[in-house]
Amino acid sequence: MEKMINLIKLSVGTENVEQLLAWQALPRARTRDNKPQHITRMWPKRKEEILNGGSIFWVIKGVIQCRQRILRLDEYIAGDGIRRCAIVVDPEMHRTETALKRPFQGWRYLKPEDSPADLSDARANEEALPADLSAALADIGVR
Repeated sequence: MEKMINLIKLSVGTENVEQLLAWQALPRARTRDNKPQHITRMWPKRKEEILNGGSIFWVIKGVIQCRQRILRLDEYIAGDGIRRCAIVVDPEMHRTETALKRPFQGWRYLKPEDSPADLSDARANEEALPADLSAALADIGVR
């Protein structure tokens, strides 16, 4: 059985999931084939595991709130000539159970068993709670 690993990343400056989606809709955040991408300077060493069904879990305002399936990792070279990694994701956003996450730099690996579950279909279309309330509920273990 092949292993799978997820990534986790802070969405810096984002107030909510809708704002993350709006940013990803901008042309500068898209690949040539119109998929959302996140440019990072570090290239994951566990590429095969990531591409074996992994997702990127987004931390917004200190709380994991959603994820997107990772489609591929593209080489990205900007005007400065430095090689970077473009994490290309599925545009479909999956809201997850909330989980507190302390600040960190860059991205980190996230084991499947440590990843929050997706919200049920019945809850996926609920209006999102304010970030501070969501963080407080996650802090006491209510998801």
